[in-house]
Amino acid sequence: MLTIFGKSWRRNGFCDGYSRRDFIKVGGMALGGLSLPWMLQSDAQAATGSNHRAIINIYMPGGPSHIDLWDLKPDAPAEIRGDFSPIKTNVPGVEICELFPRMASMMDKFIPVRSICDADGRHDAYQCMTGYKRGQREPREGRPNWGAWVSHLQGKVNNAVPANVSMMYPTGNGTWGFTEDGGFLGLKHSPFGLVEKDPMKSSSNMVLNGITLERLRDRDGLRAAIDSFRRDVDSKGIAESMDVYDQQALNILTTTKLVEALDLSKEDPKTLEHYGDNDPKYRRDGAPAMARNFCVARRLVEAGARVVSLNYSRWDWHGGDGMNFPRSRQEFPLLDRGMAALVQDLHERGLDRDVSVVLWGEFGRTPKINKNNSRDHWPRVSCAMLAGGGMKTGQALGSTNKYGEHAVDRPVKFQEIFATLYKNVGIDTGKIRLFDNSGTPQYMVEPGMRPIEEIS
Repeated sequence: MLTIFGKSWRRNGFCDGYSRRDFIKVGGMALGGLSLPWMLQSDAQAATGSNHRAIINIYMPGGPSHIDLWDLKPDAPAEIRGDFSPIKTNVPGVEICELFPRMASMMDKFIPVRSICDADGRHDAYQCMTGYKRGQREPREGRPNWGAWVSHLQGKVNNAVPANVSMMYPTGNGTWGFTEDGGFLGLKHSPFGLVEKDPMKSSSNMVLNGITLERLRDRDGLRAAIDSFRRDVDSKGIAESMDVYDQQALNILTTTKLVEALDLSKEDPKTLEHYGDNDPKYRRDGAPAMARNFCVARRLVEAGARVVSLNYSRWDWHGGDGMNFPRSRQEFPLLDRGMAALVQDLHERGLDRDVSVVLWGEFGRTPKINKNNSRDHWPRVSCAMLAGGGMKTGQALGSTNKYGEHAVDRPVKFQEIFATLYKNVGIDTGKIRLFDNSGTPQYMVEPGMRPIEEIS
């Protein structure tokens, strides 16, 4: 990882005196602090909107409670129904939690999925990033994340922005902060990371001393610094991957439009206000609640990214300082605001048919409330929220029994959602078979898994 610092600037910045726009990253898989390549728009993509299809994957680390989000059970006993009541949405017959009034008012633009039935049950982003359960037979080189598949099959939209990018914050629970990588498809298709937990102290971060934003036009100095960095990493056995990142970074870093492209204040203040404010505090071993990263994800798509993955907050609420209902009262309104702003933003910019959004976690939560006024792990059923992508929005998909214990109508598997989103970006998973380095056939989803007909 390379970091290039500009002048220290404390106003509206980080506590260490550097603002988000003051540092730029080069390279790294699932690391880095809002990095340059994804904030740039190439000349070909300068206008609002884009001519490519994309996916924004929002992962909720820890397992959000399906029964408190989109599948409330108001007629169940108190130890199951919990503290919240359902509210009507603008789609007749579809109700969601009362703490999501913004999303409820535009439910015609969403699809709550209430019947995911095959969660692995691990505290792990793996299934939300690959579609597969961890431990299933996989290639020796690893299973690609879904952005790697899209990158391999469709390539880059332009030379300024890689197809597969990550805004996953490194987390105390490491499995909540990793998108997986290019696997057998290779490092060049791995997610190019954008955020880093602590850019000033992280041992994974390499600072280019003496190279600042003010000296970016000194191309010889920049190349010398990167060459020095390459010699350092050669001894660590990752020089091959640096070939890819150097090639991407050199032209990007020397652009004359660098500072303006990085400056999020160039957004209409009213637009940013709709997303709410970022909360940079870490939720224990989870991620910070960076609501404006939803807006950054939209910017990345406009700039040319095909798949953007990010993690948001922490949703593992068993008890103690993480009791389910107090935490829900804090988190749900923030999520409501961010998600409503993102989807409305996509519609207003004419991106709603080209950009798919998925919001989900690794499993659901027990219908019965435990002694700590919380809900425990429940892989038998979980949920998701979909939007955009030309899908048939304005309907709820699937249902559970009267206590929210298991799916009774239209059970949905993770890979069906993957196949649907792949279709949305123009890939027919039924026609894709590649061979790994051992000659074993590999598939984007398991043979027989098809897009969800009801919403496609």
